[in-house]
Parts: sequence; structure tokens; C-alpha cells
Amino acid sequence: MFGPDKCGATNKVHFILKHKNPNSGEYIEHHLKYPPSVPSDKLTHVYTAILKSDNELRILVDGEEKKKVNFLSNDDFEPPLVPPKTIPDPDDRKPEDWDERAKIPDPVAKKPDDWNEDAPMEIEDEDAVKPEGWLDDEPEEIDDPEATKPEDWDEEEDGEWEAPKIDNPKCEEAPGCGEWKRPMKRNPAYKGKWHAPLIENPNYKGVWKPQLIGNPNYFELDRPNFDPVAAIGIEIWTMQDGLLFDNILIASDERVAESYRGTAWKPKFDEEKEKQKVEEAADSEGLKGVQKVVFYYLYKVADLPFLGDHKVKFLEFLEKAKKQPNLTIGVLLSFVVVFFTILLKLVFGGKKPTKVPAKTRTQTKKSDSVETSNNQESSKEKDEQNEDPAAPRRRNTRREN
Repeated sequence: MFGPDKCGATNKVHFILKHKNPNSGEYIEHHLKYPPSVPSDKLTHVYTAILKSDNELRILVDGEEKKKVNFLSNDDFEPPLVPPKTIPDPDDRKPEDWDERAKIPDPVAKKPDDWNEDAPMEIEDEDAVKPEGWLDDEPEEIDDPEATKPEDWDEEEDGEWEAPKIDNPKCEEAPGCGEWKRPMKRNPAYKGKWHAPLIENPNYKGVWKPQLIGNPNYFELDRPNFDPVAAIGIEIWTMQDGLLFDNILIASDERVAESYRGTAWKPKFDEEKEKQKVEEAADSEGLKGVQKVVFYYLYKVADLPFLGDHKVKFLEFLEKAKKQPNLTIGVLLSFVVVFFTILLKLVFGGKKPTKVPAKTRTQTKKSDSVETSNNQESSKEKDEQNEDPAAPRRRNTRREN
């Protein structure tokens, strides 16, 4: 199997050989290790595999050599074509008294008397002092004084209305609010759980491995046993269109392949390259057109009086931006961001979003919960009947609806 495979994280030119083991008669797949990658463009490419009589394999992409390996090398195929002479004995078992531990806990070591395993990792900092001006009686959050209960709020159905919470403005000027607590610091007496130190294991025998035996499938090979080519199959697995395969050639002389590559592939490739250059030039011209429009309006902005003393620096920046492509792209992107920011402010009024605490998310209007089904209402009534009559009635919220 030979050819490009580019899908997701996979990007390689496959070369897979099924080789028959002369001893077992089994065909085994051998995959080329570290194959070359597939070109990342959308041009037509030609892939060539040259199998030589000296067991050499060369892979070319567009006539350029990308990989050269040897069929009989143990480092070029997985698994190697020639199996190892010895293999681990599948019937060998590790002895029960085999000790693979290089180090063991010292059996005579004892925990020191002053070792306290229960000591916490952190303790209160006794030297810490409450900052001056700390507001002990002020809460961190207060009811929003500007919030008002909705006109259609039904306390019987929605429960008692509570104003949403906001940060206490008094706490912004003070070091802090609420109950002051000493900060925590690392406990110098903390040692954690005691473990005996490790020592060399006198019974250590190393990592156990099964003994090696002769490989019954081993064989020696001077050249791979290539079966005759009886047919050509094309395997295509793709999720996109526009993939074409043609001009498949099998020859006994690489010069024939080289000549055919020059007549069947090279003219098409050169034409595609020229077409690509024209398209890239057109895209570049389109960018230049947009660039002219953007800089035209930026120079108009430079004439506005609000820039004041910064006008000269702004003009110098625009001159540099026109000459440096990277800076030009940055200016274009900035222009787009500013334009859409202004547009969004005009559309949505530029109001600052209000942070709604989780508690008040239940206090929405009654109209938001009109989709409550009869089954949910009957289920809720049944739950209330099962509750202890002496217990206080639980307040209903819109979240429950």
C-alpha cells in the first residue's frame, strides 16, 4: 500500500508491505517507520516509490527524494521483515520469591518522639493585627437602593420580594468589612505523615524477564519475497470533494517514471502554480483596496480637533503603518474592532450590564413562568400536603416553577 494519507492528526505518505513468512506461511504487514509528510497545499502532486534490487526503497514527492530506507533493516520497518532469532519464552513464569524492589523501607527505623503527624499544615498568624479602619459592623454586600419591586410581582405566587445585592460602597474605601479573622500561615511544626527511610534491598534480584528461546518463525532473507503485481486497488476515505487520482504507472525502469512525470504531471503542476500566483495577487490587490479606504478615513480622523497635540504622532504612525505589512494588518484589525464597538454601542445603548446575584435570579417576572404545567402544579401541591403542618411554609420561588 503506497500513497498519501492526510486526515486529522495523520499526515504521512504510507508504504505498507505484506510479506509472507516462509516458515509459517503467514502474511504480515510491515509499515514504514517515520514516513514523509503530505504537502499542505491544494496543488496536484505525484508520489513515487522506487524498489531497487539492492533492497533499497526510495520515496519521492514531486520527483524530490523524501525518504530512503533498506527493506532488511531492523530500524526502518515495524515490525522488521526479518524476525528476531530469539523471543521471550511464553511459558516462562516469574518465581513467587522474586523481589523486584530496588529499595525497601528500613525495618529498624522508628518514628521520632517529637514527630506529630496530627499537626495542621497551616495555623493562624498570631502576630497579625487587624488593619486600622476595618469596618466590623458593615456587611460586604447591601441591598441595591435603586432596585424596585416589579409592578406585577405576586408575593403569594412569587414569594416575598427581596432587592438584589450590590457591593457595599463603604467597603471600597476601607481596608475591609465584616468579621475580621487572622490570616493563616505555614505551621513550622508541620511534618506530615512519617515514613521510614528507604534502604537498599538485600533481596533485590532486578526486573524479571522471561528467558529467551529460539524463534520458530525466524528466517534469513537476502531479498524480500515480492509477490507479482496482479491488480491495482485505490482506497479512498474522505469527507470532502475535489480529490482526483489519475496516471498510475508501474514500470521496471525509474527513468520511464521520471519521463512520464515530466510529461503528465509537470505541465499541470506549473499551470496550477501560475494560477495560484494570480489568485494570491488578486487577494493582495483586494487587501490594498480595503487598505486605501481605511487609511482615507483614518486621515480624516487625524483632522479632528480632539487629537490636539497627538495629531503629529498619529500621522507618523499612519505613515509607518502604510509601509509595514504587519503594522498595516494590525491597523486594519483595530479599525474593524473600533467600528463594531461603536456600532454595538449605538444599537444596544452602551448600558453597563448589571451584575445579578444568584439569589435574585429567582425573582423574575411572573410572565416568565407561565409555562408551568398542571403536572408540576399538582406535584408541588402534593409535596406541600406531605410536609409537616407545624413546619413553616417554604417560600416559593420562580426557580422552582
